[in-house]
Amino acid sequence: MNRSEAMRLLRVRDLRMAIHGDGPPVRAVDGVSFDIAAGETFALVGESGCGKSMTALSIMRLLPEAAAISGGMVELQGENLLALPEAAMRDVRGRRVAMIFQEPGLSLNPVMTVGEQIAESVRRHTALTGAAVDARVLELLESVRMPDAQRRVTEYPFQLSGGMKQRVMIAIALACDPELLIADEPTTALDVTVQAQVLDLLRELQRERGMAMLLITHDLGVVAQMAQRVAVMYAGQIVETAPVAHFFASPAHPYSQKLFAALPERAAGGRPLAAIPGAVPPLSLEFSGCRFAERCEHKLAHCADVLPEWHGAGEQQMVRCHLYGSDQRPPRGLPSGRGVMGDQHKTEPEAGLGSSPVNHQSSLLEVEELEVFFPIRKGLLQRTAGHVRAVDGVSFSIAPGRTLGLVGESGCGKTTVGKGLLRLLQPTAGRVSLAGEDFLALGAEALRQKRREVQIIFQDPYASLNPRIRIGDALEEGMLALGVGGDAAGRQARIDALLGEVGLAPGVRSRYPHEFSGGQRQRIAIARALSVEPKLIVCDEPTSALDVSVQAQILNLLKRLQKEKGLAYLFISHNMAVIEHMADEVAVMYLGRIVERGAVQDVLRDPRHPYTKSLLAAVPVADPQAQRPVLRLSGDLPSPVNPPAGCHFHPRCPVAEAACAQAYPEERALTAQHHVRCHLAR
Repeated sequence: MNRSEAMRLLRVRDLRMAIHGDGPPVRAVDGVSFDIAAGETFALVGESGCGKSMTALSIMRLLPEAAAISGGMVELQGENLLALPEAAMRDVRGRRVAMIFQEPGLSLNPVMTVGEQIAESVRRHTALTGAAVDARVLELLESVRMPDAQRRVTEYPFQLSGGMKQRVMIAIALACDPELLIADEPTTALDVTVQAQVLDLLRELQRERGMAMLLITHDLGVVAQMAQRVAVMYAGQIVETAPVAHFFASPAHPYSQKLFAALPERAAGGRPLAAIPGAVPPLSLEFSGCRFAERCEHKLAHCADVLPEWHGAGEQQMVRCHLYGSDQRPPRGLPSGRGVMGDQHKTEPEAGLGSSPVNHQSSLLEVEELEVFFPIRKGLLQRTAGHVRAVDGVSFSIAPGRTLGLVGESGCGKTTVGKGLLRLLQPTAGRVSLAGEDFLALGAEALRQKRREVQIIFQDPYASLNPRIRIGDALEEGMLALGVGGDAAGRQARIDALLGEVGLAPGVRSRYPHEFSGGQRQRIAIARALSVEPKLIVCDEPTSALDVSVQAQILNLLKRLQKEKGLAYLFISHNMAVIEHMADEVAVMYLGRIVERGAVQDVLRDPRHPYTKSLLAAVPVADPQAQRPVLRLSGDLPSPVNPPAGCHFHPRCPVAEAACAQAYPEERALTAQHHVRCHLAR
């Protein structure tokens, strides 16, 4: 783990940080050591709750009030940051070490303009004043490729898209040319196209400025694309370090191997994902042995009682594991994967969790020319001056026991489709038939009864659960409203059964949402959707906020429930690997319309619309040696208030022709199951 003294920029040794409260201290960072060389990108990966973000905050000394650094050393070019007084540390933050936080929407001040927030950092750390500050602010926004930078200077965060807000955060972080940039999950909340733009931008700026980067992420594809070295963190400790090429070729620690195995693209033929059983242990425990022992299938008799030492596992690869001091090492290498990021040979789904004995010809849900427009009202009398065409003539069908994946960039109308067909948003026009009945024509009472047949799982389970209602009451609420489950005793028995079906103990019924992890809350949201015995569930980005191991557990659960109950899913996501693993058919949306649809193998293995090709090209591949087509989208999604003439995609299309700007393309059938709207499709 030693690096050349001449190249070393940051040196972290035995860093320890604890959070103190009413109970035992939570040792979120417990003996962490690593180096970062000048100009290098060092990635820190692991599940949520492993201490990655707290390590970064400890380096910056931006800890919660109840937290304190209890030991260790953090040296920046030989200067111990932990020994500096706070006044001196303020000069280090922003000027020498800067940080991009995970959620730009929460990190930016909503009552200050973008220009004011960037200028604040410039004034604090440089001698610039007056017009020179304004010029520097504009220069920074242009350097991060902010569209129409001059106008954005005077705008507020709420006026910007997610990608634009992340660009502002990068501009603030780079305002004073820091030597080290800490990027904490910089693309987690972004869709694949914006993520690709942000990662390209970070790479380019790093190359131009020669700065080092500490990249914190749970996305192994981002690590493969961005980093030179990687450290795997588990339960407050680093358990493996290696150059990226060696790590991806042959992960050594059983935990690292499990992270790879949990990737959706690793499960060939629709087989269940290799989810890691259990969860990260509470960091308030007193550990006597290996912290991963309870979840490890290779553990030895002494793993739970003896702390493991560091062992060499290959060239510049170190691992903290007893197996490397014995003759019982876990098998090295990775399971072969197929799919969007694996080999490109078409395979038929194998009999297993993904296959259901259903009649694929009969449709449970039929959506025809669905429109959801939002009026724009102006003036004193609030007259309608236009419409936001959020969903503009969408048609599709879903058979019982089947899954339709709906993909596209943020803002393309995916979630509005789901809410529109449920009438959580009132459609403007179109027809929605559920089990042969016109869902949009139902009156209030009939709609209430029919809603038991179609439910929704929202993206953020914490926001969709009432924090003041116990879990048991939340599950019973829908049953009471729709007359499901019989009497009180019957409902309580059904609640226990539902909790068991989603992998939770009946005893959790008396707990509140804040007492659960993100994955557990999503299981509760699934149980609530199942409580009224639906036939169709709209899954709106159900795993986007979860790390890869919890995501695998949730996807396996959804697959199992579909097989057992014959459920149909409308699965909304921007994660192509998840869609390929979950869906039978896929529809690609752009600016309120479906531009390509068909069987998942046809659309994702042989995309014909340039937009679909761009989405797939933007997916980070969990393989540093992979060669991917370079087809990056320029600009942002146009406004649905005034969509472009002709094909809506033509202003961003790398292969657009004159005809593309003249008329919107008709849908063409390439095969019986593969349809596309593109003038250039043959």
